[in-house]
Amino acid sequence: MAVRLRLQRFGSKKKPFYRVVASDSKRARDGKFLEILGTYDPLIGKVSIDADKMQKWLDQGAQPTDTVKSLFKKYNVANK
Repeated sequence: MAVRLRLQRFGSKKKPFYRVVASDSKRARDGKFLEILGTYDPLIGKVSIDADKMQKWLDQGAQPTDTVKSLFKKYNVANK
């Protein structure tokens, strides 16, 4: 099972809100997930991530998607 760190979309039309989750790569974007790692609100530009949970999944070999990688870099969430 390949685990990905990805965004799961919530919110209404034109008002997106995302959860950062660890999910099986074969699951749907908004489908079942393994663990919630944090949230991202693009309307106010706020990212909140549980660094311990994120590091645990990265150590276990989970791969962040390109979007999640760019979020981490843009908001200085992770050193990786």
